[in-house]
Amino acid sequence: MPLDPPLEPMLAADRGELPADGALAGGLRFEQKVDGFRAILFARPGRVLLHSRQGKDLTEAFPDLAAAAARLREPVVLDGELVVYHDGRLDFAQLQQRARRSARTATRAAAAHPAALICFDVLEHAGTPLLARPYHERRTLLEDLFARRILTPPFTLCPATADRELAREWLDPAWGAVGIEGVVAKGAEQPYRPGARGWLKIRSRSSAEALIAGTTGSRSAPASLLVARYDDTGRLRLVARTTPLPPAARRDLGARLTPAGAEHPWHGRHFSAGWGGRGELEVDLVRPELVAEFLADTANDAGRYRHPVRFQRLREDQLPDQVARFDS
Repeated sequence: MPLDPPLEPMLAADRGELPADGALAGGLRFEQKVDGFRAILFARPGRVLLHSRQGKDLTEAFPDLAAAAARLREPVVLDGELVVYHDGRLDFAQLQQRARRSARTATRAAAAHPAALICFDVLEHAGTPLLARPYHERRTLLEDLFARRILTPPFTLCPATADRELAREWLDPAWGAVGIEGVVAKGAEQPYRPGARGWLKIRSRSSAEALIAGTTGSRSAPASLLVARYDDTGRLRLVARTTPLPPAARRDLGARLTPAGAEHPWHGRHFSAGWGGRGELEVDLVRPELVAEFLADTANDAGRYRHPVRFQRLREDQLPDQVARFDS
Protein backbone atom coordinates (compact mmCIF):
# COMPACT_ATOMS: atom_id res chain seq x y z
CA MET A 1 0.00 0.00 0.00
CA PRO A 2 1.27 3.53 -0.75
CA LEU A 3 2.40 5.55 2.23
CA ASP A 4 -0.22 7.72 3.91
CA PRO A 5 0.66 11.32 4.79
CA PRO A 6 1.62 12.71 7.17
CA LEU A 7 4.65 10.49 7.71
CA GLU A 8 6.92 10.95 10.72
CA PRO A 9 10.56 11.12 9.55
CA MET A 10 13.35 8.94 10.85
CA LEU A 11 15.57 10.95 13.23
CA ALA A 12 19.17 11.08 14.42
CA ALA A 13 20.63 11.01 17.93
CA ASP A 14 23.38 13.46 18.87
CA ARG A 15 26.98 12.31 19.17
CA GLY A 16 30.06 14.32 20.06
CA GLU A 17 32.32 12.69 17.44
CA LEU A 18 32.24 10.35 14.47
CA PRO A 19 31.01 6.92 15.61
CA ALA A 20 33.09 3.74 15.39
CA ASP A 21 32.89 1.85 12.10
CA GLY A 22 30.61 -0.89 13.47
CA ALA A 23 28.19 1.46 15.24
CA LEU A 24 25.35 0.93 12.71
CA ALA A 25 24.24 -2.06 10.66
CA GLY A 26 26.13 -2.72 7.45
CA GLY A 27 28.91 -0.17 7.89
CA LEU A 28 28.72 3.60 7.99
CA ARG A 29 27.64 6.03 5.31
CA PHE A 30 27.98 9.75 5.96
CA GLU A 31 25.85 12.61 4.65
CA GLN A 32 26.27 16.36 5.01
CA LYS A 33 23.89 17.85 7.57
CA VAL A 34 22.54 21.04 6.05
CA ASP A 35 20.98 24.02 7.81
CA GLY A 36 17.32 23.95 6.75
CA PHE A 37 13.85 22.57 7.52
CA ARG A 38 13.30 18.81 7.46
CA ALA A 39 10.53 17.99 5.00
CA ILE A 40 8.75 15.01 3.43
CA LEU A 41 7.48 15.51 -0.12
CA PHE A 42 4.62 13.41 -1.52
CA ALA A 43 4.66 13.82 -5.30
CA ARG A 44 1.90 11.75 -6.90
CA PRO A 45 -0.28 12.22 -9.98
CA GLY A 46 -2.77 14.98 -9.27
CA ARG A 47 -1.62 15.52 -5.70
CA VAL A 48 1.45 17.13 -4.13
CA LEU A 49 2.00 17.54 -0.40
CA LEU A 50 4.99 19.03 1.39
CA HIS A 51 5.03 18.34 5.14
CA SER A 52 7.34 19.54 7.91
CA ARG A 53 8.91 17.20 10.45
CA GLN A 54 5.94 17.92 12.76
CA GLY A 55 3.43 17.17 9.98
CA LYS A 56 2.60 20.81 9.19
CA ASP A 57 1.45 21.34 5.60
CA LEU A 58 4.00 23.61 3.87
CA THR A 59 2.71 23.09 0.32
CA GLU A 60 1.10 26.52 0.00
CA ALA A 61 4.13 28.29 1.45
CA PHE A 62 6.45 26.77 -1.18
CA PRO A 63 4.57 26.95 -4.50
CA ASP A 64 7.83 26.74 -6.48
CA LEU A 65 8.63 23.31 -5.05
CA ALA A 66 5.02 22.16 -5.35
CA ALA A 67 4.96 23.12 -9.04
CA ALA A 68 8.24 21.29 -9.69
CA ALA A 69 6.96 18.20 -7.88
CA ALA A 70 3.75 18.21 -9.95
CA ARG A 71 5.87 17.98 -13.13
CA LEU A 72 7.81 14.86 -12.06
CA ARG A 73 7.48 12.01 -14.55
CA GLU A 74 7.62 9.31 -11.84
CA PRO A 75 5.70 9.43 -8.53
CA VAL A 76 7.93 9.53 -5.45
CA VAL A 77 7.96 10.26 -1.73
CA LEU A 78 11.18 12.05 -0.79
CA ASP A 79 12.82 12.89 2.52
CA GLY A 80 15.10 15.89 2.59
CA GLU A 81 15.95 19.35 3.82
CA LEU A 82 14.19 22.51 2.65
CA VAL A 83 16.67 25.32 2.04
CA VAL A 84 16.94 28.79 0.53
CA TYR A 85 20.22 29.88 -1.08
CA HIS A 86 21.38 33.49 -0.80
CA ASP A 87 24.77 35.02 -1.60
CA GLY A 88 26.47 31.64 -1.95
CA ARG A 89 25.22 30.09 1.30
CA LEU A 90 22.10 28.67 2.90
CA ASP A 91 19.96 31.43 4.42
CA PHE A 92 17.96 30.05 7.37
CA ALA A 93 16.35 33.40 8.22
CA GLN A 94 14.99 33.74 4.68
CA LEU A 95 13.74 30.14 4.85
CA GLN A 96 11.85 30.93 8.07
CA GLN A 97 10.18 33.91 6.41
CA ARG A 98 9.15 31.80 3.44
CA ALA A 99 7.62 29.12 5.68
CA ARG A 100 5.21 31.73 7.10
CA ARG A 101 3.92 32.88 3.70
CA SER A 102 0.66 31.92 2.03
CA ALA A 103 -1.25 32.60 -1.19
CA ARG A 104 0.00 35.62 -3.18
CA THR A 105 2.77 36.54 -0.76
CA ALA A 106 4.19 33.01 -1.07
CA THR A 107 4.34 33.35 -4.86
CA ARG A 108 6.19 36.65 -4.62
CA ALA A 109 8.57 35.23 -2.03
CA ALA A 110 9.26 32.22 -4.24
CA ALA A 111 10.23 34.50 -7.12
CA ALA A 112 12.53 36.58 -4.91
CA HIS A 113 14.05 33.73 -2.87
CA PRO A 114 13.57 30.34 -4.58
CA ALA A 115 13.70 27.25 -2.39
CA ALA A 116 15.32 23.88 -3.01
CA LEU A 117 14.88 20.42 -1.52
CA ILE A 118 18.17 18.70 -0.73
CA CYS A 119 17.13 15.04 -0.98
CA PHE A 120 18.75 12.30 1.10
CA ASP A 121 16.19 9.50 0.95
CA VAL A 122 13.44 8.08 -1.24
CA LEU A 123 10.65 6.39 0.73
CA GLU A 124 8.33 5.39 -2.10
CA HIS A 125 8.77 5.06 -5.86
CA ALA A 126 6.09 4.40 -8.48
CA GLY A 127 3.63 3.40 -5.75
CA THR A 128 6.00 0.96 -4.03
CA PRO A 129 6.94 1.77 -0.39
CA LEU A 130 10.65 1.39 0.34
CA LEU A 131 10.80 1.74 4.13
CA ALA A 132 11.84 -1.89 4.65
CA ARG A 133 14.62 -1.69 2.07
CA PRO A 134 18.18 -1.10 3.37
CA TYR A 135 19.63 2.39 3.15
CA HIS A 136 22.13 1.46 0.41
CA GLU A 137 19.31 0.30 -1.89
CA ARG A 138 17.26 3.44 -1.30
CA ARG A 139 20.35 5.61 -1.88
CA THR A 140 21.14 3.81 -5.16
CA LEU A 141 17.58 4.42 -6.36
CA LEU A 142 17.76 8.08 -5.32
CA GLU A 143 21.03 8.55 -7.22
CA ASP A 144 19.44 6.88 -10.24
CA LEU A 145 16.51 9.32 -10.17
CA PHE A 146 19.01 12.17 -10.46
CA ALA A 147 21.14 10.36 -13.06
CA ARG A 148 18.06 9.83 -15.27
CA ARG A 149 17.07 13.46 -14.67
CA ILE A 150 13.74 12.51 -13.12
CA LEU A 151 14.86 14.79 -10.31
CA THR A 152 16.38 18.08 -11.43
CA PRO A 153 16.59 21.54 -9.78
CA PRO A 154 15.02 22.66 -7.47
CA PHE A 155 15.77 19.11 -6.25
CA THR A 156 19.38 18.49 -5.21
CA LEU A 157 21.14 15.28 -4.19
CA CYS A 158 22.65 15.44 -0.70
CA PRO A 159 26.39 14.60 -0.77
CA ALA A 160 27.16 11.21 0.80
CA THR A 161 30.30 9.15 1.29
CA ALA A 162 31.69 6.02 2.91
CA ASP A 163 35.04 7.81 3.30
CA ARG A 164 35.58 8.58 6.98
CA GLU A 165 38.28 11.17 6.27
CA LEU A 166 36.01 13.09 3.92
CA ALA A 167 33.29 13.04 6.60
CA ARG A 168 35.83 14.43 9.05
CA GLU A 169 36.57 17.26 6.60
CA TRP A 170 32.85 18.09 6.50
CA LEU A 171 33.05 18.66 10.26
CA ASP A 172 35.48 21.54 9.77
CA PRO A 173 33.71 24.70 11.06
CA ALA A 174 34.67 26.40 7.79
CA TRP A 175 31.80 24.50 6.16
CA GLY A 176 29.47 26.41 8.47
CA ALA A 177 30.09 29.52 6.38
CA VAL A 178 27.98 27.98 3.60
CA GLY A 179 25.38 26.35 5.85
CA ILE A 180 26.75 22.84 6.50
CA GLU A 181 26.16 22.06 10.19
CA GLY A 182 27.95 18.73 10.38
CA VAL A 183 27.46 15.09 9.43
CA VAL A 184 24.73 12.45 9.71
CA ALA A 185 25.91 8.83 9.98
CA LYS A 186 23.68 6.04 8.67
CA GLY A 187 24.02 2.26 8.46
CA ALA A 188 24.15 0.80 4.96
CA GLU A 189 21.73 -2.00 5.97
CA GLN A 190 19.33 0.14 8.01
CA PRO A 191 15.65 0.23 7.04
CA TYR A 192 13.76 3.49 7.37
CA ARG A 193 11.94 3.58 10.72
CA PRO A 194 9.59 6.57 11.03
CA GLY A 195 10.02 8.41 14.34
CA ALA A 196 13.00 6.31 15.49
CA ARG A 197 16.33 7.95 16.36
CA GLY A 198 18.29 5.32 14.46
CA TRP A 199 20.83 7.58 12.76
CA LEU A 200 23.62 9.57 14.41
CA LYS A 201 24.34 13.28 13.93
CA ILE A 202 27.61 14.99 14.69
CA ARG A 203 27.58 18.78 14.71
CA SER A 204 30.55 20.87 13.73
CA ARG A 205 31.59 22.93 16.77
CA SER A 206 34.06 25.70 17.45
CA SER A 207 34.97 27.71 20.53
CA ALA A 208 34.07 31.35 21.10
CA GLU A 209 33.94 33.86 23.96
CA ALA A 210 31.30 36.15 25.41
CA LEU A 211 30.45 37.92 28.66
CA ILE A 212 28.33 36.24 31.32
CA ALA A 213 25.39 38.62 31.74
CA GLY A 214 22.77 36.48 33.49
CA THR A 215 21.94 33.09 34.94
CA THR A 216 18.98 30.80 35.33
CA GLY A 217 18.45 29.03 38.62
CA SER A 218 19.98 30.59 41.70
CA ARG A 219 22.93 32.92 41.20
CA SER A 220 24.86 31.05 43.90
CA ALA A 221 24.48 27.79 41.92
CA PRO A 222 23.47 28.76 38.35
CA ALA A 223 21.71 26.18 36.21
CA SER A 224 22.70 27.83 32.92
CA LEU A 225 24.25 31.06 31.67
CA LEU A 226 23.09 33.84 29.37
CA VAL A 227 26.14 35.11 27.49
CA ALA A 228 26.36 38.37 25.58
CA ARG A 229 28.52 40.75 23.55
CA TYR A 230 28.43 44.49 23.05
CA ASP A 231 27.62 45.79 19.57
CA ASP A 232 29.26 48.80 17.94
CA THR A 233 26.72 51.15 19.54
CA GLY A 234 27.53 49.91 23.06
CA ARG A 235 24.35 47.89 23.42
CA LEU A 236 24.67 44.55 25.26
CA ARG A 237 23.23 41.84 22.99
CA LEU A 238 22.29 38.29 23.94
CA VAL A 239 24.47 35.75 22.11
CA ALA A 240 23.34 32.41 23.54
CA ARG A 241 22.11 30.43 26.48
CA THR A 242 24.21 27.52 27.66
CA THR A 243 23.20 23.95 28.22
CA PRO A 244 22.83 22.96 31.91
CA LEU A 245 26.08 23.46 33.78
CA PRO A 246 27.88 20.56 35.49
CA PRO A 247 27.97 20.67 39.33
CA ALA A 248 31.62 21.78 39.55
CA ALA A 249 31.00 24.73 37.20
CA ARG A 250 27.90 25.73 39.19
CA ARG A 251 29.86 25.90 42.40
CA ASP A 252 32.79 27.79 40.88
CA LEU A 253 30.67 30.33 39.00
CA GLY A 254 28.33 30.83 41.94
CA ALA A 255 31.29 32.02 44.01
CA ARG A 256 32.55 34.40 41.31
CA LEU A 257 29.47 36.06 39.81
CA THR A 258 28.45 39.47 41.14
CA PRO A 259 24.74 40.36 41.24
CA ALA A 260 23.65 43.41 39.26
CA GLY A 261 20.86 45.88 39.90
CA ALA A 262 19.21 48.68 37.96
CA GLU A 263 22.53 49.60 36.36
CA HIS A 264 22.52 46.40 34.29
CA PRO A 265 21.71 47.04 30.58
CA TRP A 266 19.07 44.31 30.73
CA HIS A 267 17.29 45.58 33.84
CA GLY A 268 13.53 45.12 33.33
CA ARG A 269 13.97 42.92 30.27
CA HIS A 270 12.04 39.65 29.86
CA PHE A 271 13.46 36.52 28.23
CA SER A 272 11.50 33.81 26.43
CA ALA A 273 12.02 30.24 27.61
CA GLY A 274 12.42 29.22 23.95
CA TRP A 275 13.52 25.78 22.71
CA GLY A 276 9.92 24.67 22.44
CA GLY A 277 9.00 25.88 25.92
CA ARG A 278 6.42 28.49 26.83
CA GLY A 279 6.50 31.42 29.16
CA GLU A 280 9.49 33.37 30.39
CA LEU A 281 12.81 32.48 31.93
CA GLU A 282 13.51 33.47 35.48
CA VAL A 283 16.83 35.25 35.07
CA ASP A 284 19.23 36.65 37.64
CA LEU A 285 21.30 39.46 36.15
CA VAL A 286 25.00 39.63 36.95
CA ARG A 287 27.66 42.17 36.17
CA PRO A 288 28.97 41.42 32.66
CA GLU A 289 32.60 41.29 33.76
CA LEU A 290 33.55 37.62 33.45
CA VAL A 291 34.45 36.09 30.08
CA ALA A 292 33.16 32.60 29.28
CA GLU A 293 34.56 30.30 26.62
CA PHE A 294 31.96 28.00 25.06
CA LEU A 295 31.52 25.47 22.29
CA ALA A 296 28.88 26.28 19.68
CA ASP A 297 27.70 24.78 16.42
CA THR A 298 27.58 26.73 13.18
CA ALA A 299 23.88 27.69 13.29
CA ASN A 300 24.04 31.43 13.89
CA ASP A 301 21.28 33.92 13.07
CA ALA A 302 22.37 37.55 12.89
CA GLY A 303 24.89 37.18 15.71
CA ARG A 304 22.86 34.89 17.96
CA TYR A 305 23.38 31.13 18.18
CA ARG A 306 20.22 29.22 17.37
CA HIS A 307 21.09 26.20 19.52
CA PRO A 308 22.29 26.09 23.13
CA VAL A 309 26.06 26.35 23.60
CA ARG A 310 28.26 24.37 25.96
CA PHE A 311 30.20 26.23 28.66
CA GLN A 312 33.86 25.26 28.72
CA ARG A 313 35.64 27.54 31.19
CA LEU A 314 36.23 31.08 32.39
CA ARG A 315 38.80 33.04 30.39
CA GLU A 316 40.57 34.82 33.21
CA ASP A 317 43.24 35.92 30.75
CA GLN A 318 40.70 38.10 28.88
CA LEU A 319 39.24 41.43 29.89
CA PRO A 320 35.64 42.31 28.96
CA ASP A 321 36.75 44.87 26.38
CA GLN A 322 38.80 42.20 24.60
CA VAL A 323 35.73 40.12 23.72
CA ALA A 324 34.69 40.23 20.08
CA ARG A 325 31.88 42.64 19.19
CA PHE A 326 28.39 41.40 18.45
CA ASP A 327 28.32 40.71 14.71
CA SER A 328 24.89 40.84 13.08
